[in-house]
Amino acid sequence: MLDGWNVNRSYRGMSAEQRLADRRERLMTAAYTLYAKPGFAATTIERLCSEARISNRAFYECFGGREELLQALHERCVEESLAVVAKALDEAPASIEGRAKAGIRAYIEFATADWRRARIMHVEVRRSGDVLAVSRQRAVDAFARLVQDASADFPQAVPVNPRLLALGVVGALQELLIEWLLSEEQPEIDELVAAAVHIFNRSLGDA
Repeated sequence: MLDGWNVNRSYRGMSAEQRLADRRERLMTAAYTLYAKPGFAATTIERLCSEARISNRAFYECFGGREELLQALHERCVEESLAVVAKALDEAPASIEGRAKAGIRAYIEFATADWRRARIMHVEVRRSGDVLAVSRQRAVDAFARLVQDASADFPQAVPVNPRLLALGVVGALQELLIEWLLSEEQPEIDELVAAAVHIFNRSLGDA
């Protein structure tokens, strides 16, 4: 009989909305590891579902495909990183040098604290081809704006387009992290920070 049957009933104490949110989070957690290694291209929906312990049908209730899941994961990593850097800049000394060191160290330490985060943001984002093209561009733009804000009062030696200069600094930082991820002789975190701060200072006119 259907008398009193609640089609929106909870299951194991969770509503339908909570179950969907739980499955999405389990897929995000599974993708966080699998998209980092063996990588996006090598990770099938079946493997993601097995890791997350959900059915293939449930996957498509959460995401439209592997690409949509990758984009959601990448955007989460970017948002978390931006928040960490913004907080470090707010708490940094008022000087340009102090803000630069604080922001760069905060980003590098946060990115390298979990190799999966660094790998998704700096390796898989490129290997995924067009999948993350728009998301990656938004991320680069957001980080470039942070650099511009942090260096707004820097006494530049020569006039240079500030946005292009910020993009160059962001690109250099990305390459340093790729070196950390892929090099056989992994550089120390302090070495990465020192190199990035030096590039920042020299690029923005510090003698």
